[in-house]
Amino acid sequence: MSWRVDPQTGLVAGARQRRSPNRDARPAGCEPALIVIHGISLPPGEFGGPWIDALFSNCLDPAAHPYFAGICQLRVSCHLLIRRDGELVQYVPLHERAWHAGESSYAGRRRCNDFSVGIELEGTDERPYDARQYRVLAELIVALRRALPGLRRAPVVGHSHIAPGRKTDPGPAFDWQRLQALLDKVS
Repeated sequence: MSWRVDPQTGLVAGARQRRSPNRDARPAGCEPALIVIHGISLPPGEFGGPWIDALFSNCLDPAAHPYFAGICQLRVSCHLLIRRDGELVQYVPLHERAWHAGESSYAGRRRCNDFSVGIELEGTDERPYDARQYRVLAELIVALRRALPGLRRAPVVGHSHIAPGRKTDPGPAFDWQRLQALLDKVS
């Protein structure tokens, strides 16, 4: 699928829309200039189900799984999620700030949420990501770079690169060379 990004609305055509309340305005004059890749599974190591949507929508039931009691109070989001089967979900319009990076910095700039697009991949640090996720991710990055001027030459980094010591995702299972090969192919 070829993704289309509307620069006016910040929405990706074809993505399932599930608005997160965990977003706000970017600082004045600040546009996206960095793409951050994350990894998430809820409960840890399990895929599918409604739990990621629930977390990003502030309705994660702490009684549904023991792990959820420790995270249900978090107010987090991302711009986009790529599920194991390649489904694309959008939680926050691209021109708004998603709350995905936390305490972070890149190339001397702090507060990466201000100037980045956060893309979650459903997965874990240790298990290989699915081929469909790489394909969708590469196509999405190309679409983002074409639609948003600040992202035209934007670096693509992992959460671990902007919050070293605090975050490890997308982890050693993420194949950066595979992503680059796909980007070269679809660009």
